Amino acid sequence: MPSDYHQASLAGFAARQPTDRLFFALMPPSDAAAPITTFAEALRRRLGLRGKPRPTGHLHVTLHHLGDFAGLPAQQVAAAATAAAGVATAPFEVRFDRAGSLAGRAGRHPFVLLGDADTAGPAGLQAALGARLAAAGLLRRERPFVPHLTLLYDARMVAPQPIEPIGWEAREFVLIHSLLGRTEYRVLGRWALAWRAGAARTPPRRSPR
Repeated sequence: MPSDYHQASLAGFAARQPTDRLFFALMPPSDAAAPITTFAEALRRRLGLRGKPRPTGHLHVTLHHLGDFAGLPAQQVAAAATAAAGVATAPFEVRFDRAGSLAGRAGRHPFVLLGDADTAGPAGLQAALGARLAAAGLLRRERPFVPHLTLLYDARMVAPQPIEPIGWEAREFVLIHSLLGRTEYRVLGRWALAWRAGAARTPPRRSPR
């Protein structure tokens, strides 16, 4: 039988394993998410990809990762919510006009939608939120921001290729609690994007369908 010390060591190791992930994201509303899922399946078949499309309710554009934790960290959640509440950004269009693979782990490369050159909206929100997170001591070192939406994971790498533009009008961003290994997302908070007083009201352009 394992010694008490060995059992305690195993228990301590298990306790340190991340079980919960926190990140801020843009998520498409249901009327935009469903067409993206349909489009993902069509692309999958046309390109001969074998990866399973992501659940419709998991489609998102990551803005900032807060980290992986062993248990949900209430203090970080509260601080992140306070930081998010201080972001003032107008609604904007999230628009994708390319699809292709990003380098991932061997046999598991993200196949994603990629934005065009007009990424001022997502990039502006990501920067504004990053400034608030940095002030709260929550900002982590991350790769340069490249707006993308993961459709599936596949062993094959597909070169980026043009697609008919698809997207949605972003009116909010969210804080997501991902339960690692359980394919479950929980939205912990939502923050509306609103026009600021005195700002020029130029509505986002609509993507053709």
